[in-house]
Amino acid sequence: MTIIVKIKLAMSSSYFNEIWHQAQHECEQLAIIDYERQHQNVDTTVATISGVAGVITSSVAAAAESKALLQASLYEFYLRYICLSNRLEEVYDNMIQPQKRELVRKLLDACLGRVVELKHDLVNIDLMEFSYNDEVVERLRLTPMETELRIPRYFQREREPELEFRKRTMHGLLIKLGWLEEHALEEPLTEIEAIRLLQMHERARQGRLRAHFMKEIRKEKGKMEDRSDKERSDSGLLAAMKIQKMWRGHTARRITRRRKMDEMILIGMVPPPASVLKERAEKVERHNATDVRRRHVAQETYAAQFEARQVAIQEEIRLKHGPTMKEDIADEIRAWIKDCYDKTGKLPDFPTEDQGGSLHIFSRPGTESEHSRSSARSSKESRKTKDKSKSPARSGDLNVNENQDEDMNFQPAASVCLPDIRAEIEYFNDTWRDKDESGAISQAPYEDMIYAEKYQEVELEFRRAVDDVMRQELELLQTMVGKKAKKSNKKTRRSGKKNKKKKEKDLTPDRTTESLYEELVTNGIIRNHPELKLKQFLGDKALTARNGTNPSPGDIRQVLTEYCILPLGSEAIHNCTPLIRSVLLAGPRGSGKKALLHAICTEVGAVLFDLTPANIVGKYPGKSGLIMLIHLVLKVSRLLQPAVIYMGDAERPFMKKIPKTDRTDPKRLKKDLPKMIKNIAPEDRVIFIGTSNLPWEADQKLLQSVYNRFIYIPRPDYGAMSHAWKTLLHEYSGGISNLDTSAMAKISDGYTIGAVDACLREVMTCKRKLQLRSQPLTNAEIINVLCARDPVYREEEEAFESWWSKTPLGRRRQRFLELEEERMLEEQAQQAKQGNGNKKKGSN
Repeated sequence: MTIIVKIKLAMSSSYFNEIWHQAQHECEQLAIIDYERQHQNVDTTVATISGVAGVITSSVAAAAESKALLQASLYEFYLRYICLSNRLEEVYDNMIQPQKRELVRKLLDACLGRVVELKHDLVNIDLMEFSYNDEVVERLRLTPMETELRIPRYFQREREPELEFRKRTMHGLLIKLGWLEEHALEEPLTEIEAIRLLQMHERARQGRLRAHFMKEIRKEKGKMEDRSDKERSDSGLLAAMKIQKMWRGHTARRITRRRKMDEMILIGMVPPPASVLKERAEKVERHNATDVRRRHVAQETYAAQFEARQVAIQEEIRLKHGPTMKEDIADEIRAWIKDCYDKTGKLPDFPTEDQGGSLHIFSRPGTESEHSRSSARSSKESRKTKDKSKSPARSGDLNVNENQDEDMNFQPAASVCLPDIRAEIEYFNDTWRDKDESGAISQAPYEDMIYAEKYQEVELEFRRAVDDVMRQELELLQTMVGKKAKKSNKKTRRSGKKNKKKKEKDLTPDRTTESLYEELVTNGIIRNHPELKLKQFLGDKALTARNGTNPSPGDIRQVLTEYCILPLGSEAIHNCTPLIRSVLLAGPRGSGKKALLHAICTEVGAVLFDLTPANIVGKYPGKSGLIMLIHLVLKVSRLLQPAVIYMGDAERPFMKKIPKTDRTDPKRLKKDLPKMIKNIAPEDRVIFIGTSNLPWEADQKLLQSVYNRFIYIPRPDYGAMSHAWKTLLHEYSGGISNLDTSAMAKISDGYTIGAVDACLREVMTCKRKLQLRSQPLTNAEIINVLCARDPVYREEEEAFESWWSKTPLGRRRQRFLELEEERMLEEQAQQAKQGNGNKKKGSN
């Protein structure tokens, strides 16, 4: 790495270092307010529960008012954590120093986890999957683009070797099975073919030589002949003058048109040509790609250096200080035993390993260790654990399908991520906030910090070994003084609780992961999927508040990021957020359900398992085969997590009547699907995603027993359709088309973006693309093809809205709206009574 590159990286690192410090300060202030608000909410809840009495109407009114205030408060925290997470993601992707990146990564995961927690709280308050509050957005002065959560780039970048290996394995298997054609190798030429090839080239060479020779002869003849001016005909001169005139006029008109177009582009009346835009974009992209590649190489170099120094310093500490450390710890524990015996006359009980061993002894007030360096760090860890123990765990299954009678209880759940945020902020304040880095041009790791960290780790390692020896010594002493050693049964009781759940029997204990993967690929259960980004689902976030059945494309992207992508992409986020095992995407045909599924798999690098009834027909027949299929899918998905289990036509296994023409046996998985979803453990980064365009045809009770969340994808509105027309026309025509996208968005109202895409793909053939310069694209061409397709009729939209109102969240929202309506009617009746009473008093 050259000196110039190092200086450039140091300058950019100082910029991102400044952004990091600002983000840390903002995060600290936000975490303090969030922590205080949580404790205020707990106190308010206790006071409300203890003081519930009086008239129902006043309680409902108070609950509605408190709900609005709480929703505004939570939504503000939600937006501020999103903005903070986006800034930390930018810092993490560009920062080079490995120790800083480690801290930023932990804080980023904790903030993203807090975003997901707040999202679940908002869903329970708003009683719909999408949350809005225009007043909060206006107060924070945020644009809709700034409120969209960015997917961390490290989800894919840090798993590139694994994903590339998996892709090569899949490609090799598909070629082996004959489902893909490998590039055919060129067969060697036979002797006769080689002779013919030589003959052909030799004849061509001789022909070129003969032509050149004849040309020279004609030139010599021409020189010898005297050409007079009379031989030139007048017709040739007139023809030349005519051609010259036409050419000069054509070039002048072309120059004028070009100048006019340049002027229009300069004043912003016309966009630049697609070729110019493409050239500029490619230039910027090449420059950015080079810079990003250089930065990523530097990150990998310094990370490898950091890991090597960690190993070397840990081994050095173990060799230099190991024996002394063991002796000091043992002497310290023996002194504690002697002191306890002198004071009480009894030998103390040694803490178990689960309680922390001897570290638990010296973490008590007044018993600090004189030799241990890990006391400060351990106090932070114990404080973090204490904060977590106060708040109930949220990593369990959060199922909104359960009927909740108390819909007026809008208090948010306690946070699991907030103690992590506070711990990382505390570590930053102790280590990095006041650290002088003015002379640190290189981004190499700090060895003093590595030494302090590894010293603690080595000390804890030796402390555990010494604790085992001292427990044996204490047992011998207790036997000698006549005291029977007490054995703690806490560990066995805890292990009994863990083993309470029946362990699933492994039907394939002797088979490797590679063989199971190959079997599922051969049977078409594990499928390859197109690489789509979530941003390719066209559309922006909603500019104003909407209802739950009319979200914008940006809102759908956001909710899928929070429910599916973040928990699957990071183990830290998955462990601290509410568990969602399954999601149903419902919407009309062509609304983008499968595209969203493929985008989820691409963003997190997940393996896709296809359990669509039409895909598994004839595979793994019989009851034993079905048991084996489910076992293989669950086992391989756990081994290759993150994983997505997909079922298309999700309503068909639960249909009351199957058409006689259907030969796919869709009810085959009806009884096993709920069990399969329950077998997805909280620690598994596996999600079950179903898609349906006729969800009302299923038995709703069975459907709701399988899926935790129901997301409705409606047909696009005018804004989304106009944006889709512009984007797709530019993609298919290369920016040559001047079609009126506003008119086309109005004409195509009622169609989905998938229908528009298919229509353009049908019209814009290769031949038609070549004719665009001479024959521009017209509205009639597209309208004729679009009319042959079925739109989304009003009856279908009403069926979707009626179905969503019967989902658990829809029923709870409907009940709340009925209570609100009753409250408003009662208030109006009371106001009318008061008005009549005032009139009577006035007349008297």
